[in-house]
Amino acid sequence: MIEAVIFDMDGTLAETEEVHRLAFNRAFADFGLDWSWDVPLYRQLLKVTGGKERISHFIALTGGVADPDFVAKLHRAKTDLYTAMVDDGAVALRPGVEDFIAAARRRGLKLAIATTTSMPNIDSLLKATLGPGWREIFPVVGAGDMVDNKKPAPDVYELALRDLGLPPERCVAIEDSRNGVLAARAAGLPVIAVRSTFSSDDDLGGAEVELPNCEGLSLDLLERLNPPVWRS
Repeated sequence: MIEAVIFDMDGTLAETEEVHRLAFNRAFADFGLDWSWDVPLYRQLLKVTGGKERISHFIALTGGVADPDFVAKLHRAKTDLYTAMVDDGAVALRPGVEDFIAAARRRGLKLAIATTTSMPNIDSLLKATLGPGWREIFPVVGAGDMVDNKKPAPDVYELALRDLGLPPERCVAIEDSRNGVLAARAAGLPVIAVRSTFSSDDDLGGAEVELPNCEGLSLDLLERLNPPVWRS
């Protein structure tokens, strides 16, 4: 029944969020800002999807008014810092992910990405972990800067489904966060949820399967899912 697997990226394919956090803080320092996002604060800010949106939300929390041009400039600087760290090997795929990808490809399943992060971040991570030919592995990519609304809206999953040319019941989403599960379910997709470091306390209700990590991902797991449940 399953013909495609659609992966979220940050937290799902790789534990990227600590590197994102460090990149944000370095960008703040470079801009002469006295902001510092520690781990507990960043956990809360992750409830807001999208880097620019996260910065704007933080400014509002501190009583300020976000200037879109400033936010965009700051976010571009943060992206440059993040991709440089990833290019230098700061992030690896989560244990179990590469084996599952290889098994899915051998089975002939289509693979796609549906994420709120931007294309430069996607390209940097997948090039560093899967090599320069990563688009052969993931020919379909939906990024946050390709759609009007980010997760928990279903837009990026709907984009991936259109590009795959498949109905949602023929696909499965793999997610690590509450917003991701909501987005995939709103697009009609069944969801396998995997716990990640920064989303460890998220409510992943709505997922058909919840795993403590990515080492439980397998083709047998896909075959055990119940298609009638997906369409309910």
